[in-house]
Amino acid sequence: MRTLFIILTASLFSLQSISAQNASIEGSILQEDSINSLPGASIYLENTSYGTSSNGNGKYSIKNIPPGKYTLVVSSIGYLKQKREIELNEGEVLKSNFILLESVSILPEVTIMTQGNKGLKDIPGSVNYITPKELERFSYTDVSRTLRAVPGVNIQEEDGFGLRPNIGLRGTGVERSSKITAMEDGILMAPAPYAAPAAYYFPTIGRMQGVEILKGSSQIKYGPYTTGGAINLISTQIPNEFGGRVNLIGGSFGGRNLHAFVGNSHENVGYMVETFQYSSDGFKDLDGGGNTGFDKQDYLAKVRINSNADAKIYQSLTFKIGQSIETSNETYLGLTEKDFEKTPYRRYAASQEDQMNTEQSQYSLTHFIELSKFLNITTTAYRSDFKRNWYKLDKVKDSSGSTTSISTLLEDPNQYNDAYDILGGSSSTFDDALFVKANNRSYYAQGVQTALTFDFKTGKIAHQTQLGIRYHQDEIDRFQWVDEYAMDNGVMELTKAGIGGTESNRIETADALATYLQYKLKVGKFTAIPGIRHEHIQAIRKDYGKKDPERTGVDLSERSNTIDVFIPGIGMDYQFSKYLSSFAGVHKGFAPPGSREETKPEESINYELGTRYTKNALSAQAVIFFNDYSNLLGTDLEASGGAGSGDLYNGGEVETKGLELQMSYDLLAFDQQSAFSLPLSIVYTYTDAIFQNDFSSDFEGWGTVVAGDEFPYLAHNQLTVILSLEHHKFSLSLSGRFMDEMRTAPGQGEIRQSERTDDYFVIDASANYNLHKNISLFGSATNLNDQVYMVARRPAGLRPGMPRAFNIGLKANF
Repeated sequence: MRTLFIILTASLFSLQSISAQNASIEGSILQEDSINSLPGASIYLENTSYGTSSNGNGKYSIKNIPPGKYTLVVSSIGYLKQKREIELNEGEVLKSNFILLESVSILPEVTIMTQGNKGLKDIPGSVNYITPKELERFSYTDVSRTLRAVPGVNIQEEDGFGLRPNIGLRGTGVERSSKITAMEDGILMAPAPYAAPAAYYFPTIGRMQGVEILKGSSQIKYGPYTTGGAINLISTQIPNEFGGRVNLIGGSFGGRNLHAFVGNSHENVGYMVETFQYSSDGFKDLDGGGNTGFDKQDYLAKVRINSNADAKIYQSLTFKIGQSIETSNETYLGLTEKDFEKTPYRRYAASQEDQMNTEQSQYSLTHFIELSKFLNITTTAYRSDFKRNWYKLDKVKDSSGSTTSISTLLEDPNQYNDAYDILGGSSSTFDDALFVKANNRSYYAQGVQTALTFDFKTGKIAHQTQLGIRYHQDEIDRFQWVDEYAMDNGVMELTKAGIGGTESNRIETADALATYLQYKLKVGKFTAIPGIRHEHIQAIRKDYGKKDPERTGVDLSERSNTIDVFIPGIGMDYQFSKYLSSFAGVHKGFAPPGSREETKPEESINYELGTRYTKNALSAQAVIFFNDYSNLLGTDLEASGGAGSGDLYNGGEVETKGLELQMSYDLLAFDQQSAFSLPLSIVYTYTDAIFQNDFSSDFEGWGTVVAGDEFPYLAHNQLTVILSLEHHKFSLSLSGRFMDEMRTAPGQGEIRQSERTDDYFVIDASANYNLHKNISLFGSATNLNDQVYMVARRPAGLRPGMPRAFNIGLKANF
């Protein structure tokens, strides 16, 4: 026993002696502004097992390191990796601080609105930036779920997967995201943003590196839609050294997700290739069985050639090419009220043939030249092509020979009992009982845009002038037909194939020349950015009629509309301290009116007033806004309950006001030495939009409107709370989302049950465990509380949100 005691005592003293001789490294990780800390950064010694991560205050410590020479590496998602050669002596405590640069802040080859987090404080207006780390936290493939962390964003879900998102900003209307300027790397991404802005294609959020949302007066640079704001999705960029990623995730409803990219940069050339593929068998149950899911595949490649980094005049030329292919068994056919209460995830048998097929391709060539440290020019030539055919049920004929649209049928199924039975699979009397429309359309968008930036100083006054010009063309070609089916004991049988061009047969084009001039003046703590935009738009429609599928022109009708408009704006900011500032802005809102000469442009005067505070673990922003429309436009889309003509209609005067609040804080920031972080984020939006005049609209989604009616599909209150527990080995996150009830038609007072969606609260969760510094195990749960909720009563019938779903997978970086 005595011998054992001596051995243990000697071992203890030996370990203490070794520990005393070993060295330590400690320090802080800061963001580019040298003021705010960077929590969650990985700090490790290359080719060793020694490592840690920075805590909520950006501090780190690595202890008990044997003396010797090492390479100290610091990395964080969305920031450039840094390496530092160090030598440790016995007992030494080495202080080593780092300032990390955001990867998006040094990208000349793409248009970046905010320059990442570091640029937010320099914009006198309401702006938000979703970082790569925030995107990785839940790894959503649905952009609607990603944007819930941003105040002022209005969303109406539709299919549960976010395949065709409905996004608005500050009460602009959400229909097919047609009232926002949607971009990828600064390039317009709607299939035909001027001629047909309804975005049946939206860039895949899962392959993005960051997201910028600009809602203030400075957004006039990013038209043509300037009322609500602009969303710019930043694609995966060419890495500055060899590296890549492979994410493999699978889960509920046969969900499969693959994201992989690899790239490298040499002195004068860089490249990146990427794929993002995701699919599901669907969460809805089709009568008689069948797949209700989707399969979507994205492919992207970039190549850059550039001069030497220290060249007197630096230049780069970047080519980008991408393709996206989708097949989704999605339908416009929802459920009756009674069926939704009983079986909310049911799909009627009459939707068994419904399917959307799309193919999108994009090309861009960007030249960047830095003539001096004060002057640079970025020029991009771009083109995108999109074709889609949404083959879906449109009308039903009952045994009496009466034909009814699916939206009318589902609103009052008791009045159309026989037609309703056919929806469920009962055999039809007629061979042409089911009319399935092939919504076959092709689009293109192309153009050239140039932006010049000139910085200079006069004494203590800093100036920046930005001049931009874009020539853009786009087109939509509708060439549609209707097939006829009989229903035979739950099985649809094709009885008559339609002829292309006999349902809709027209081409709509738009030519647009846009210019802007924006000037930034900074005097001490005061910043002002006045600017003006000009849009010259010519829209032309050629309708060949339903009896001329060969397009000989025998029944050709034409119409056109030309618009010239100036769009001014100014934003101002005052910096009370390096942490606190206030801003105010006013600008003109605008949206193109399409080709109908009698349709006026959408115009408004928009105001905002806000304040923001950022210091280490605490950041907060509060904004009030008021949009005063002299004319609001509505779009006749089947997706919004209309006839599907695509025409725009005058909605008259509308007043929209609201409040946006956002706060983030690390609840463990008080503990400087804690190995854990507990970041909390709270996002709240209040929005109220009221029609100011009476009118009767040809747009079925509005109908007869009375002054004082509230705008449909706009929730008064939205709240998102995100709480995470982070350690260098693992992280856990919870996200709770409350959505207030919404009107589904204009009205005032108490909302009738048949014209409302109920409020709901949904919880998502995610977990990440680091198996290795380059490999992690990921898991997530969507709608963890399994809330059954209705997201819409359009296009036709009630539609459910995504039920509870789980995912698990591996993420590897190299």
